[in-house]
This record gives sequence, C-alpha cells and structure tokens, in this order.
Amino acid sequence: MFPADTKTDFYNRSLTSRRYALVGVAFSSIFSCACIVAGIITLANHGIMGVTVFNLVKPDKSAQLYLEQEMVSLTLNLIVTLCTESIGLIHGITLRSALASESRLRFNTNLRLLTAARGWYNPNGTLLNSISAALLIISYTSASFVISSDVQETVMPPIYELEGICIAIASLPLLILGVVLLLQVMIALSGMRAVKILTWSSSPFDLTAALVHHMQLTPATLRCMRCVSDLDMCGGPARPSEIQPSAWHAHPSIRKVVISLWVIVAACAGWATLVMYIWDRFQHHDTEGVSVYGSALTLQTWSFFANEVRDSSIIYYIWGGNLERWTLLFVNMAAVQGPLTLGLHCSDLIANVIRDERQWRCATGRKGLRTATNPVKTIFIHPICLVLFTAKPFLHWMFGLSLTMGNSAVNRILIEGCSPVMMNTAQIWNLCIALFIFASLFTFVALRRPRGPQPAAYGHLQTLANLVDEWSPVMWWGHKKDGIPYCHAGTSDKGPLPDVKMDCVYAGSGAESLVPPS
Repeated sequence: MFPADTKTDFYNRSLTSRRYALVGVAFSSIFSCACIVAGIITLANHGIMGVTVFNLVKPDKSAQLYLEQEMVSLTLNLIVTLCTESIGLIHGITLRSALASESRLRFNTNLRLLTAARGWYNPNGTLLNSISAALLIISYTSASFVISSDVQETVMPPIYELEGICIAIASLPLLILGVVLLLQVMIALSGMRAVKILTWSSSPFDLTAALVHHMQLTPATLRCMRCVSDLDMCGGPARPSEIQPSAWHAHPSIRKVVISLWVIVAACAGWATLVMYIWDRFQHHDTEGVSVYGSALTLQTWSFFANEVRDSSIIYYIWGGNLERWTLLFVNMAAVQGPLTLGLHCSDLIANVIRDERQWRCATGRKGLRTATNPVKTIFIHPICLVLFTAKPFLHWMFGLSLTMGNSAVNRILIEGCSPVMMNTAQIWNLCIALFIFASLFTFVALRRPRGPQPAAYGHLQTLANLVDEWSPVMWWGHKKDGIPYCHAGTSDKGPLPDVKMDCVYAGSGAESLVPPS
C-alpha cells in the first residue's frame, strides 16, 4: 500500500500487455507480408486483373459456393479487424504517452486517430494520424474487393464448355491490403521509438499511478467526493450523490461519437431510399450507365444474401483501363465505406470509457478493484467491448453485401472493359437495421447513469488521482474516517470499507483549509 500524498511507488508497467501487443503486431506483419507476396505472384502470373482460385465446384453447386465465398469474406474481415486492433493497441498507448509528456492527457481513452500530439513529423501527430485513418479505411475497402468468384470454362470456338465455378482472390486488392497493413505497423512501431512509455497497461489506475509517481499529475485536496463532471466547478467538500452523471455528460467527445453514429444510420437509410427511388424510376427502361434488376422489395422478396434474380438492385458501370478502373473502384468504395469505418473506430471511445468506469465501480464490491488488466481478457469480460469487437468485421462484411463489384473472373482473369457495381436494396436496409441496433445500444450505455454514491470518473485521470488516496494492486473504496465537520472517503487494501454516509459532508484526509460545503 502506498499513500498518494507521499508519491506512489506502485504502478504496473504491464510488460505482459506489451508482449500481447508485440505478438499482435508480429501477426499483422506476417499476414501483411503474406498478402504482398501472394499479390505479387498473382500479378506476375495473371496481370493486374488476375486472380488466384481455389475450391472448384460443379456449376449446379453455385449457391453453396456463394455461401462459402461469403464466409471466406467474413473471415478475411475478421483477420483485418484483428490486425488493425493489434496495431491500434500500440498506436493508442504511444499516443497516450505522447499526450502525457505534453501535459495534455486528460482521459485514459482518447479518439486515437482524431487526437494528435504536437509535431509535424511526430508518429502520433496530425499528418501521420490522417494517413493512419486513410490506411484503416483502405484496409477494409481492400478486404471488400479481395474475394470474388471465377468461372472455369474450356474455350474451343465455337464450343464453350463450362467446367465449374470456384472462389477467386483478386491480386491487386490483396497486394494493397498487405501494403496498407504493413504501413500501419511501421507507423505504430515508429511511435514506440519516439516516446517514453510509462506503462503498457490499459488500466486507468496503472496510468494514473504512473503519472503521480513521475510527478506529471498532482492529486487535489478536498475533492474525495467530487466526480468528473464537477471539474469545472469550484469544488470542495461535498455530500454523496445517489446517482452519478452519464458518460454523455462526463466526456465531451462521447456526445460527438453518439451523434456521428446516428448520422451514419440516417445516411444509410437515405442511401437505401435513394436506391429504391432509382429502381422504381428506371424499372421499365435502363439508362446509359445504370441498370435495374430484380423485383420490387417486399417482405416476400426480402433476403439476407443478395439474389440478383429476385432482389431489387441497381447497377452502374465503371469504364476505363485496368488500372484506371481499379482506382475508381477503390475511390467509390472508400468514399461510401469510409464513414462506417471511422464511426466504428470512434465507438472504441464509448466502449473503453464504459469499461474504465465499470472497473472503477468494482472498488465497492466484495472482491474489490484489481488495477491490472489483460488486454485480451478485457474484450471478453466486458460485454460492450465484445459487442464492438464482433460488430466491426460483421458490419463491414454486411456493407460488402450491400455494395459489390458485380463482375466475376473467367479463367483467372477478371472481365475486362467495364466493372459493374451493384447496390442491393434489401442488403442496404439490412445494414441500416444492424447499424440502428448498434447505435441504439451505444447510445443507451452512453446515457446510462450509474447508481450509488461512488463518484464517477470514466477514466478521467485527475479525478482518479483525487479519489484514490492509497494505491495497491487490489483496492476497496468507501468511508474511511469520521470527522467534524467533514468526513473522509478513499481507498484501502485491507478489505471492503463501510458505505459512505449519505448525510455527511466529505472533504478528504488532512483537510485543514476548509471551505463551505456545497
């Protein structure tokens, strides 16, 4: 046990978290290099429109192959999420350390790609953060293009014999996926070299203890009962409150994230409505560059997977040379998918802030608060973190069902001349519904107000420094000392503390300069 007023000698550097992070980055590096090598080999053998194929089946099993193709696509999105999350762990920790060195770190969790350290060439600066955001978007955009189908046929004019259909992996998107993942790894590792990392722990308590120990943070007196939303008040002694503020009111960036999620939901609904309008207008005649397919969208024709015979969809065509078409395809996909990628990235803030607060509120439980955290275990023990981790690949995969490149390869070469892009109405509505559920859940947890007198912190470092007066690997919070006119609440390592007294005013230990109670 280490009293805060004599500078804490305890904090966990969490080298285990460092090992997990480096293993994740090593996996990302290996996967990215494998994508680059496979992409280069396919390019060399089949050209820029070439594909690598596997799992050849008979034409009558095309429906089964389509499902297998989508499962491969979902798996690829999951691998991309694993890679970007592993890279993001290191990038987020280095950003946190950079902000702390500049005395600008306020919360344990920040908007990683939208918060920048000072310095034009800083790995966590505005320039490289913007590049990292673009690379993150391209990662998922590439994953949407990698998987397609290939028709194997024997061409002996005038006879064309269909031999089978197989899953195809496009060479250029695979190469680009490997390159952008490797660039993100390089940026994250350069951040490690550019800043001194006090602790690798994702726990706000290890970070707060480290900052107090290195005199980068000083606990304030008379604020042992003040929550994070009281920071702007001339706070002093206070009575306990039966209910605490929500994350929406406590963290200024939470409001922006929640609003952005609902903007994405509204944009998706508008997209679906626009596609339905275009389909209805041109269902009896095609226009130059746009075609419509399928039947009107009804409950009978609604489906999860796209069916070009039944489902209403519109197709527009991208013409040009091979490289020009790929460029336009990537630009089109990134422009539509980018807001979804950034919105899910920003949702990390809500999940991690709620995680930090739930960890803090364990201090009034029977088992107490354990300051150390395991970055892998955290994903599975906190439901909101597990939901977000699952939603990232799943929602990107659903986006891939909504907006698809419609042409297949023939004999390992993608059809040349033009690239049809399909917008599937039912799948866009499916995506909109999933986004609505996701945004509703995250809005609910952001607006939920914790019950009980324990002051809410939401990972705010100064608040935690004020509330924790004794540091130890396991801590309990509660009433510690009676006094006239002020009592004291704080932490202890000696087991559960008594509940605070709701009719008493709390100031903190050693408070001599007393101010009128609020």
